[in-house]
Amino acid sequence: MTDAPRRTYGGQSADARRLARRARLLDAAIEVIADNAWRTLTVDRLCADAGLNKRYFYESFATLDDVATAVVDDISEDVRTATMDVAAQRADEPLDQQARAVVDALVRALVEDPRRGRILLGGVAGSVALHEHRGAVMRGLTAVLVSHARSVHGVELEKDPLAEVAPAFIVGGTADAILAYLDGRARMSLDSLVTALTTLWLITGNGAAEVARHRLDG
Repeated sequence: MTDAPRRTYGGQSADARRLARRARLLDAAIEVIADNAWRTLTVDRLCADAGLNKRYFYESFATLDDVATAVVDDISEDVRTATMDVAAQRADEPLDQQARAVVDALVRALVEDPRRGRILLGGVAGSVALHEHRGAVMRGLTAVLVSHARSVHGVELEKDPLAEVAPAFIVGGTADAILAYLDGRARMSLDSLVTALTTLWLITGNGAAEVARHRLDG
């Protein structure tokens, strides 16, 4: 026996409409977080900002913190997908070209909508739980970079402690540099930012691999 087809309105299924409402709530939340107004936010206000009836909030979320968590997760997933897709597409190219392509994808994913960059890299004010969740997300992105670094540099970084420290160092420094660009403290073009970050990634990654190689040979 097959399931009855879901009813459609305006050419959209019930699931599609629910996802569209969820997206509207997330977009409204992004605006509130970016304005540093999260501490005073209520469900009623968020729904009003999204142009939705309050009952639609609870079809996707249980609490406001769940919304903010989803915002952070969505931004993180966009960044991860953008960078890993480029890394896979450029896998056969020289390392410097790979690095620039990945850095370019990373930076653009975070600066094309400055609100998203500030939220992921700067955090959500007013919530300890969300601060901790954002930290876990950033550690997850760092782990992706660790895995990629090991695949690029091979056994040199497989067992060396620098394999754990260098990527965290790069991610933290990259985050601060992007925030400086978004806040106007780093006065340069987007292309110059990408070039500078790529150079630092290569110096750090290649240098760590070289040290690890000497340790293995020693």
